[in-house]
Amino acid sequence: MRHWERIMAWLDHHAPLTGSAFIPSEDDAAVEALSVASGLEPPEDLREWWAVCGGTADLAFAEVLPPFYTPLGPGNALRSWQLKERFWPRDLDTEAGTPTTGFHPRWLPIAFDGCGDALAVDLRPGVLSGCVVEWDRERGEMLKPEWTSLDEMLDQVATALEHLGRIGHCEPLITADGHLGWRTD
Repeated sequence: MRHWERIMAWLDHHAPLTGSAFIPSEDDAAVEALSVASGLEPPEDLREWWAVCGGTADLAFAEVLPPFYTPLGPGNALRSWQLKERFWPRDLDTEAGTPTTGFHPRWLPIAFDGCGDALAVDLRPGVLSGCVVEWDRERGEMLKPEWTSLDEMLDQVATALEHLGRIGHCEPLITADGHLGWRTD
């Protein structure tokens, strides 16, 4: 996955402590276990990302996705999905990308923030199937898709890092000790 490679190359050079938190991919069995347990088929771009990114060891924070999200590997994505079952909405008959109260069971978590919020790939049917949404646990809702695809998200993050530019209301911040953070408006 070329955009993740760009991100990791940038981290190696500018924020090595953040980059060193990432672990190799899990084996294919972890993706298959997630698929069987959730009943969801991870899209090809997510499978490609999980083939090169296993998340972080022991869920260590490495906030590479703005404003404060750390990627999950498939094993931890399944655990996150299972923990969010109590937040499933009553109305499950909605299209991808539409606002939702609750955490929809057709979302696969791909990143966490340590406070219960999540980035997830929206696998509901519709034109925007595969978009990336942000779920706010405190408000219990998702308002709109953040990116149309995982590939778009990773490309925009890589570009923002490479040019020290903005992505939404965030811009990269490198700490003196070699960590990446995101300054928000």
